[in-house]
Amino acid sequence: MAQASSTHDQPLAGRTILVTRADHQSRALSEPLRALGAIVIAAPVIAIVDAEDTAAIKGAAAALSTYDWVVLTSVNAVERFTKHFPPSTDAAEAFRTVKVAVVGSATARALEKLGVGVDLVPDEFRAEGLIEAFRELGAGPGWRVLVPRALEAREVLPETLRELGCSVDVVPVYRTVAAIPEPRVAQLLASGAVDVVTFTSPSTVRHLSQFLSDAGVDSSAVMSGINLASIGPVTTDALRDAGFTVSIEAEPSTIEALVEAIVRMYS
Repeated sequence: MAQASSTHDQPLAGRTILVTRADHQSRALSEPLRALGAIVIAAPVIAIVDAEDTAAIKGAAAALSTYDWVVLTSVNAVERFTKHFPPSTDAAEAFRTVKVAVVGSATARALEKLGVGVDLVPDEFRAEGLIEAFRELGAGPGWRVLVPRALEAREVLPETLRELGCSVDVVPVYRTVAAIPEPRVAQLLASGAVDVVTFTSPSTVRHLSQFLSDAGVDSSAVMSGINLASIGPVTTDALRDAGFTVSIEAEPSTIEALVEAIVRMYS
């Protein structure tokens, strides 16, 4: 006879966790939470779509060999940039003559799956960590850097590299737009039925707040009674700027660490 899982095996048993991540990426967070016993509500508040200026993306891809470094700050950037390579182009070959820097381990894995080697992953998984690593490498005049990224993103990385004397081209390869969860999500949050809400980017903070406002729900009152889980410092800052209190923050800024941080909260 099979035996029931112990609370040690399922430390999140009975906990209801709302995942706000984009639909196509939510499984990476939802599945491990469910495996640990959580009741997971998928409530994507953002969607990732292509940038409108595809000609600029294709132009950057064609000119990749003219750069010293390409900086990819997310898995979305990897996917949306490489999809515009010509069909006959092998990603590993395209990146062969340029050095590659990423912000975090998930982005590095996405490139490695394409056969692309990564030259730089900072200890701190955010732009500031990458800037410090570039400083140590002597970034300055003569460096040509390509940054394929979201249309709306923090400017600290390209601005600081330019201040150091680098030539930096920023090419938007995707946009983050609002996605509307089911109406019941607002009702569940307002009723106090949710224990944890996860946030994996500043855009998830912004769009969940807007969704609740549009539903006539006071987000400040609702969030004050829920544990808010942030993937890292940048998202935490966005939550605090919105007037929310952060209970859980991942360290480092990865999905795996976010799951572990939630488990620690309830252990």
